[in-house]
Amino acid sequence: MNKYLFRGILLLLTGIAAVYGGNILMESENSTYKISMVIGVILFGMGFLLIIYSFFRKIDRKTILDRRREKQ
Repeated sequence: MNKYLFRGILLLLTGIAAVYGGNILMESENSTYKISMVIGVILFGMGFLLIIYSFFRKIDRKTILDRRREKQ
């Protein structure tokens, strides 16, 4: 597991927790739920993008290693 995948999963879970916490605050009619929801969505999106980026890096690395093997 590379660092981008680990960070992506961590941000994804943090975003889910923030949105869930915002949902609980919304049910208790607390006005700070909006900030929690926005932060949760942003963290979730960043986590999703980092996970996708880690997969692209993995594919790109394999391609580079295959090309180096072909040259030898």
